[in-house]
Amino acid sequence: MEELKTTWRKASHSGNDGGHCVELADLGDAVGIRDSKNPNGPKLLLPRDDFAALVASLKH
Repeated sequence: MEELKTTWRKASHSGNDGGHCVELADLGDAVGIRDSKNPNGPKLLLPRDDFAALVASLKH
């Protein structure tokens, strides 16, 4: 079985100071979220609708 390559990108509001950075990955029907300082650590996977609700909640 071929392993799929996931492309992670740093959130636009993350700074370049090596501090608290979040990375996101487009996984089709879901969005992956991880800590850029620990890329091999745990990841949060959310369905796209739940991710949109999370972002809307954080904006308020």
